[in-house]
Amino acid sequence: MIENKYKEEAISLLERIIKIPSFSKEEDGVADYLIDFFKAKGIKTERFKNNLLVYPDHYQDGLANVLLNSHIDTVKPVDSWSVDPFACIKKEAKIIGLGSNDAGASLVALIASFLYFSKEKLPFNLLLAISAEEEISGKHGMEYLTTVLPKIEMAIVGEPTQMNVAYAERGLMVVDGIAKGKAGHAARKEGINAIEIAMKDIAWIHAYQFNLDSTLPPSMTVTMINAGSQHNVVPDTCKFVIDVRSADKYTNEAIYDLLNANLKSELKARSFRLKSSFLPTDHLLRKTAKQLSLKQYSSPTLSDQALMNFPSIKMGPGKSERSHQADEFISLTEIKEGIDKYIEFIEQLKSNYE
Repeated sequence: MIENKYKEEAISLLERIIKIPSFSKEEDGVADYLIDFFKAKGIKTERFKNNLLVYPDHYQDGLANVLLNSHIDTVKPVDSWSVDPFACIKKEAKIIGLGSNDAGASLVALIASFLYFSKEKLPFNLLLAISAEEEISGKHGMEYLTTVLPKIEMAIVGEPTQMNVAYAERGLMVVDGIAKGKAGHAARKEGINAIEIAMKDIAWIHAYQFNLDSTLPPSMTVTMINAGSQHNVVPDTCKFVIDVRSADKYTNEAIYDLLNANLKSELKARSFRLKSSFLPTDHLLRKTAKQLSLKQYSSPTLSDQALMNFPSIKMGPGKSERSHQADEFISLTEIKEGIDKYIEFIEQLKSNYE
């Protein structure tokens, strides 16, 4: 087991960063604090906007690069918090505070694990990337960071998964639809009702079944709709929004083509950039998870994996369902066990390389 000093330092670090507001695009304060944290330890750290890239002592060109990653931004607190979300309250062996579960605990556990190995010569370079704008999938977060990273062979992404290993993750595509009809007087039933056109398209979306043998099939859900200007006018347009969650066998582009081939409404995807991820069973990360008897699963939630152009898994302390809720918390036990399991995973990965 790792020395307690690493665990206690990780807990103290989490307490400190919770007290610094770090909303997406406003992560400057935490980024500044962490730069000073690593500088005080004499560890090489580069800053790219509000993203940090941290190097081990024995970084060596020519070795494979294994990346540890988690994010420093948080959502804004909901109104139903019963305590100050930035007060960082310790109660009953828990830390209550905004970002404690998502993903502060993963962040400090990965930092502790990185520090544990930072002076050791490994058969690969162990890098630490601390990203911004994860909660909004922003262009100045992981997407920007991937343009300046060295070639990465594989990554471990820190998110609350109860230290289970997510080997697949759904992607996200938002599609705007607009059904077009012809305006007319409602009393005479003139015109072509755009709502009725949209209803038929929405019914098709609701009924469609993806023909996939997959533990994480894609999904399509209409989440917004808007039409009409007054009660006696048949509307000539009806707008709606489709939330599409792609999966490894069906890309965002493939689903967009499917929708265009079957709907009468005009469609426009806002972006194709948030892609799904998937690792086959023979990948070294999944083999390592199996050797350690870690539960493996497919994740329905989005993370920085969607913007990575290299293989990755998602694992970290905490529970996904606590994220973004009022009075968000993490237990001290979860942080400590998370550090132990991260280190055990990296040790096993090291053995598999040697």
